[in-house]
Amino acid sequence: MDDHAGFRTMAAVLLAAGGFRVLGEAATGADALIVIAALAPDVVLLDVELPDTDGFAVLRSVRAAGLTTRVVLCSVRAAADYGTKLDGCGAAGFLTKSALTAQALRSLLRAG
Repeated sequence: MDDHAGFRTMAAVLLAAGGFRVLGEAATGADALIVIAALAPDVVLLDVELPDTDGFAVLRSVRAAGLTTRVVLCSVRAAADYGTKLDGCGAAGFLTKSALTAQALRSLLRAG
């Protein structure tokens, strides 16, 4: 779930080549909630900065809806830029977009 179509395409290709099955995508937080509810994926890669909201708000909505999807937040910014917002937000982890690989995502999910 990312507002940049190019990143969504690149991430889908990269993750599919690494063994993940990509079920859907969305460009806004509102669309992300619809897609997550409809597809019930095991894992969602969710951009922190979306045009209509932020990934933290989407994550709170996912949890409030009782969905158990594991959410990995991502951003072009470093985790340190978000300070304590990442701590206890309910995400399975965080990856910078530049560090995204299937192996990095798999490792993060195993650790969490």
